[in-house]
Amino acid sequence: MENFDYYNPVQVLFGKGKIAAIEQLVPRDAKVMLTYGGGSIKRNGVHEQVTRALRHHDVTEFGGIEPNPRYETLMKAVEQARREEVGYLLAVGGGSVIDGTKFIAAAARYRDGDPWEIVSRGARVDDALPLASVLTLPATGSEMNSNSVITREKTREKLSFSSRRVFPRFSVLDPETTFSLPPRQLANGVIDAFVHVMEQYYTTGTGDAIQDRFAEGILETLIELGPRLVNEQPEYASRATFTWAATMALNGLIGCGVPQDWSSHHVGHELTAFHGLDHGVTLAIVLPGIMHATAASRRGKLLQYAARVWNIDPASPRAGELAIERTEEFFRSLGVKTRLSEHGIGMETIERIVNRFRERGESALGGIPDVHAGNAREILVSRL
Repeated sequence: MENFDYYNPVQVLFGKGKIAAIEQLVPRDAKVMLTYGGGSIKRNGVHEQVTRALRHHDVTEFGGIEPNPRYETLMKAVEQARREEVGYLLAVGGGSVIDGTKFIAAAARYRDGDPWEIVSRGARVDDALPLASVLTLPATGSEMNSNSVITREKTREKLSFSSRRVFPRFSVLDPETTFSLPPRQLANGVIDAFVHVMEQYYTTGTGDAIQDRFAEGILETLIELGPRLVNEQPEYASRATFTWAATMALNGLIGCGVPQDWSSHHVGHELTAFHGLDHGVTLAIVLPGIMHATAASRRGKLLQYAARVWNIDPASPRAGELAIERTEEFFRSLGVKTRLSEHGIGMETIERIVNRFRERGESALGGIPDVHAGNAREILVSRL
């Protein structure tokens, strides 16, 4: 049995100027590795704030973690962490940087073989470096969960793992760090958060009144905020609401006690693996197809979604279809292309994805049997 004293609940520091507080939260006796992405944190002043807060700590840095973090890059960070005897990781960036840092944390102390086994076959994570995060791009909820998604370039695989040992010890959420984000990243973040909610809400659950209302509130908030975030100048209140909505979408709260279906992510990951599409874009492509394929088996929840989220009369003969159309229209209002053909993707890729699912023997792609390898082709063809 695991020793749960090992884990500390994540501490969230929310609001303007909170980065300075990390000085007191990162232990002084541990060498700290600062991890980040392409360098935007140096242009927008976040790097300066973090290094100022850590001026009394022993700090090393590892930059260049990609969107859809690559195993090959992360293993370089693992080698550096081992070589320099790093004792604490601080991820500064969006979900990709935080996800990548979670893998670094687990891989740095994985001694039983190739660390890729952590994601490829679910090898147990018995130990990991402690880590924390400073969030700069709301989207994945990685700042307040134990999940991570990693890509391996060599095999064109995008796979995930989860372990309580890589749950951030604390996370700083300062909405002002989002002010320099371009519209494309904001749109991707809104869609990612929206689909996270849908995969815990648009399922086969019935009677989960409180969880449903939580989920519907987040969906309505994202629908209201999304176009403003993408098209208007940064404003603190809306960025704060968006940041909290994205965190709440995948911190475990709305998923407690309800069936979940992660097939949109599962299929979307393959589109990223084969074509490098932005994660949010793949979700905007796939979710409407999955909703069409499951409209009959999830009719009750689809009509509830239509009525409560889109104010569509559930007695209308086209209520479910209209709700799906509104969902896709919302994604397109954010400037995202929602069809495979718009990205130059056709039947060749669809066949490769379907074959991959069949080779893995995956009978349920996301946890609920009505989305499976047998209807994956139908779903993807509907998105051409």
